[in-house]
Amino acid sequence: MNDKTILAIDNGTQSVRAILFDLQGNIVAKSQVHFESYFSEHPGWAEHDPEDYWQSLCRACEQLWEQPGADKALVQGVAVTTQRGTVINVGQDGKALRPAITWLDQRRTDLAPRVGMWWNAAFRLARVKGTIDYFCGEAEVNWIKAHQPDIWDRTHKVLLLSGYLNYRLCGRYVDSTGSQVAYLPFDYKRQRWAGPRDWKWQALAITPQMLPELVAPGTVIGLIDDAVAALTGIPAGTPLLAAAADKACEVIGAGCQAPHIGCLSYGTTATINTTSRRYVEVTPFIPPYPAAIPDTYSTEVQIFRGYWMVNWFKEQFGHHERARALEEDVAPEQLFDELVNAVPAGAMGLMLQPYWSPGIRVPGPEAKGAIIGFGDVHTRAHVYRAILEGLAYALREGKERTEKRSGVPITELRVSGGGSQSDAAMQLTADIFGLPTARPHVYETSGLGAAIAAVVGLGLYPDFAAAIAGMTRIGRVFEPIEANRVMYDRLYKQVYRKMYARLQPMYAQIAEITGYPKKP
Repeated sequence: MNDKTILAIDNGTQSVRAILFDLQGNIVAKSQVHFESYFSEHPGWAEHDPEDYWQSLCRACEQLWEQPGADKALVQGVAVTTQRGTVINVGQDGKALRPAITWLDQRRTDLAPRVGMWWNAAFRLARVKGTIDYFCGEAEVNWIKAHQPDIWDRTHKVLLLSGYLNYRLCGRYVDSTGSQVAYLPFDYKRQRWAGPRDWKWQALAITPQMLPELVAPGTVIGLIDDAVAALTGIPAGTPLLAAAADKACEVIGAGCQAPHIGCLSYGTTATINTTSRRYVEVTPFIPPYPAAIPDTYSTEVQIFRGYWMVNWFKEQFGHHERARALEEDVAPEQLFDELVNAVPAGAMGLMLQPYWSPGIRVPGPEAKGAIIGFGDVHTRAHVYRAILEGLAYALREGKERTEKRSGVPITELRVSGGGSQSDAAMQLTADIFGLPTARPHVYETSGLGAAIAAVVGLGLYPDFAAAIAGMTRIGRVFEPIEANRVMYDRLYKQVYRKMYARLQPMYAQIAEITGYPKKP
């Protein structure tokens, strides 16, 4: 038991990682292959060559076996976790017909199918007609059907990236219920494809035959064959198991399986999740996502651009730190922590609202970002701290909405994702939430979550609760600093909570005058 390992493949937005975990949740070996997040042929488009995803996966696996401790003979199973909402349509031969439309893509179409009269009347009565229209316009399948009908006519299957990589690994069109976060006809409450009378079949240009089979996390979906073994080095015959989407895997990889534990993900999209056995819509008519534990839900609130804003700051204003990092052979993030710590809590009155991308309902499609409170004392260091504080404020607001809708107080926090490696970000998060905030024992929590699903499916642990208990641990815990907590609480309640309501009408006017963002 002590020597057995699981191979987790984690395909994110900017890289793919192949990670070997032992049965105690420790990383045995790891390799990573970076790639460009996307290419864009038109403003707002974000596409990626599906073959590049596959070739990057193969390279990551090949490099893994060169790492110390990486023994192929000890691998018991493979599980894949990926970015969410990236759509790939393939032909009868299983080959991609066009570039993948990634989750970052902003295109939409007005040439979408329309739901029937009775559904329309019901949506108007429930005051969600705008949300349904948004769903229809944003759906990638509707855009392809309307604008590339020749490709649509040749489409055999519509797959998410997880389903595509599963197919490449085992030759079967099978995906996990835990990976279904996209504009597809998925029943989030029952965690299966929608029933024949569901309105989504009217709203989306897709048929049931075009979708893969769905199985629960932890299900064996196939075996690695000889051809794939030759390309990846994964031993032929190794079981491939269903995991879940990266955010869902992060939650269990951080040890969050109870509704009183909030999991913050400081990644490209910043989120706060809890795991619940109950179906709870934190935002009315926006469903909770499937969790990585079968028959459970993730009550997620997203800040769409999230810690992308940290990279934005680094690219636009962090040239000095990036140059220093090269000279001193240290991570740039270490130097950015110096920027944060050089500024007092509250950034001397600088307040940021992190809606760098619009939302569906909270915030709405008119939303924009804002920074207020500038004075002559402020520097780029204050702006950087204000970014981190603004993200934490937004996630605290998500925590409070989750508590109100679920009736369960969140009393503990875990933080995963790239931002969790910053001590400064961890401390200000503890201060703003007023809660002990823990860093998991490993940084690669999404990969660990995939490994947890695999060990349960292989019978190496009796169930998810036992696997999470045996493979996850708390690392460093950050306690709130009382003086900071009191000040942040006032700033949050008296300023931040009022910003969006007061700026919202002006955001709509800006869009009307400038044409950006375009009306959905």
